[in-house]
Amino acid sequence: MKDISLAFYKLPMILRAAAPVVRRDSALYLCIVIYTLAGLVFLNAIGAADLEAYSIYFGRWTFLNCLILPTFAILIDFLVIVRRFDSRRRLAARRIFSTSRLAYSFSGLCLLMALMIFQGTFTSVKNGMPIWQGGFPFDVAQANIDAFLHFGTDPWRWLYAVAENDLVRAVVEWNYNVFWFLLNFGALFFVATSPMAASVRTRYLACFMAVWIIVGNVLAALFLSAGPAFYGAVTGDVARFGEQLAFLAHGAVSRNSAVTYQQYLWSLHEARQAGFASGISAFPSVHVGLAMLNALFLREYDRRLGALALLYVAFVAVSSVYLAWHYAIDGYVSAAVTLVVYAVARKLIPADPRPAPDMQTATVNRPEAVVTAS
Repeated sequence: MKDISLAFYKLPMILRAAAPVVRRDSALYLCIVIYTLAGLVFLNAIGAADLEAYSIYFGRWTFLNCLILPTFAILIDFLVIVRRFDSRRRLAARRIFSTSRLAYSFSGLCLLMALMIFQGTFTSVKNGMPIWQGGFPFDVAQANIDAFLHFGTDPWRWLYAVAENDLVRAVVEWNYNVFWFLLNFGALFFVATSPMAASVRTRYLACFMAVWIIVGNVLAALFLSAGPAFYGAVTGDVARFGEQLAFLAHGAVSRNSAVTYQQYLWSLHEARQAGFASGISAFPSVHVGLAMLNALFLREYDRRLGALALLYVAFVAVSSVYLAWHYAIDGYVSAAVTLVVYAVARKLIPADPRPAPDMQTATVNRPEAVVTAS
């Protein structure tokens, strides 16, 4: 604990050391500013300024990235020190809490707090998309394309033929609504704040933002659909996915229920209100896009882990159909678009400079590696 307390006394030095890294992130900050201004112009142009969602994120985002995840990271560091070091524990602790390493982590926290504004813009724009489109005009077309590609049958029927089971549903809901968030936002925190991921930091964060914008806003707005969960409400055809929704309703009392969250989103949509992670759009799937992004970066670190991560991408895509969030094509398109984003970023964005040796923990021999579990 003494090493942590010393970090507070070194705060001026930490801030000075963080300044060059923050300046190096200026292009990322500029992208956030441009995206936010564009989002505000869009909302005002369609008369939906009342649907901005910035203030909603402040408490939860700050709590997650400034308290929960840092505490978790510090606990991991201490466990590594205790497990892997005996006589040199104090030296390892000093290295972990060195001025330069804390400065790097602080610069990452600054970027994460800027991304809070980014997420607020994303939700705000998503809230306004149905107003811009006058509803959800592409559900019938996308559902029909989905059925055509799956031998004339809506793909959820294939899944339910082998996995219509309450235990399976509960596992899939927990993964989709809880575990996915822990993996993806934990990966974001790790890349932003850990020198272990320094060489891919700018490229990863640029890809992260691009997936949200291109997949979750641009393509979603141009081909706006509500998804199977809301198909009956937006098309009048309640029978097509009725049996699926009736089965999913079995989990309505569960804390992680897909149906409960879907009802929450629809109630906000009908009331024209902004809420945490509000807004409805199906095509393409951001869930699949971010899982795919992390799998691609993890593959740079280890091909076998990358292969496992790609299996997880497939599981997320199947889960999105199973839970009536998405048509299957939403996942297919999202994975393809994310692959293009990643490939372009590899061509255009060079690796960041490696951190100084004292930024790295004594337990890691590959500072260029990035572990973005997915």
